[in-house]
Amino acid sequence: MVKLTWEQVLAWRVRRGFLEPRTDQAVGPIVSRLCGVQAQVASSAELAVGVRQAKPGPGGIEGGLAAKSLVKTWVMRGTLHAMPTAGAPAYLSLVASARSWEKGAWQRAFGASPSEMAALKDLVAELLHGRLMTRDELVASITARREFSHLEEALRSGWGAVLKPLSWQGALCFGANEGKKVRFTNPASLLPDWSEPPEPEVAASSVIASYLGAYGPATPAVFDAWLTRGASKKGTLRSWFAAMGDRLVEVDVEGTAASLLAEHVDEIAAIEPSNEVRLLGGFDPYVLGPGTKCAPMLKPEHRSRVSRAAGWISPVVVAGGRIIGVWEREGGEVTVSLFPGEQAPRQSVLDREVAHLAAACGLERLGIRVT
Repeated sequence: MVKLTWEQVLAWRVRRGFLEPRTDQAVGPIVSRLCGVQAQVASSAELAVGVRQAKPGPGGIEGGLAAKSLVKTWVMRGTLHAMPTAGAPAYLSLVASARSWEKGAWQRAFGASPSEMAALKDLVAELLHGRLMTRDELVASITARREFSHLEEALRSGWGAVLKPLSWQGALCFGANEGKKVRFTNPASLLPDWSEPPEPEVAASSVIASYLGAYGPATPAVFDAWLTRGASKKGTLRSWFAAMGDRLVEVDVEGTAASLLAEHVDEIAAIEPSNEVRLLGGFDPYVLGPGTKCAPMLKPEHRSRVSRAAGWISPVVVAGGRIIGVWEREGGEVTVSLFPGEQAPRQSVLDREVAHLAAACGLERLGIRVT
């Protein structure tokens, strides 16, 4: 078994994530490599792309959505993502396979039976075909049907708990906003190249390969924490990984056995540790891919500074692949707060990174303060 260090793993993830070196690639390939970009905060999604581009500029995600090469929908962990249109159905299939809406606790919380959810999916797909509807318009059209009137409160919830299973099954996605109001549509009518989500057994190999190609090596449990917050059946997870056969190899990362694509073993085994510093925005895929419980990336005693209340993920300072602090921007100044015991990067390095942030945000310049 190939033995790896965490320094090698983190350096390889930095390279695979277009953080070192930065890339000249367009938005689509970047988002594809990252397995999607979390997008409930639009500025964070844009920054996730900009910090990886050698020549950044604002509006990349917005442009991809307008060109229909990207689609915005609820997917991994029930969170809103910008996804490559061509690849999104496979991810949706795996998330849907957990069938969370068929579990008793979910039904008791939201008041919809599996048969009602199946009928609701068909109705929503029909209502949204060729149309854009605000949440109010969609809920009004649904609850005008007597059999769904009892779901009005749940449907109007800002968390979208009843609508998310419909997105996972390909019945709805987000369309262009109406002012500040979000609008939904049927992806089959919005996106010319859209395909129905494949069967999970078919989808699993491509999604696992993409995930491991950005965030490997990883165990099935770590993969599922990223995918569904651990909701998939353990036997199903094992079968997905086993079905990949010799495309996967098991490696030892300082005593932990994990899976890696065979095609990447030589590259990761030969990589040198990273010493690059990067300022990453909130909800960055580098953090969310392996998760904030990845102790070699983020020391447990600092986790609460990054993973905060209500699912908020702070902007972070990364050095050598490790998270060494957080940052925030107020007006024209970035304040960097390093964790206790961490050595401050050289001022020239921080100045360079803040200048890159400014370019990614479409600003002339940003000041910086280190605490």
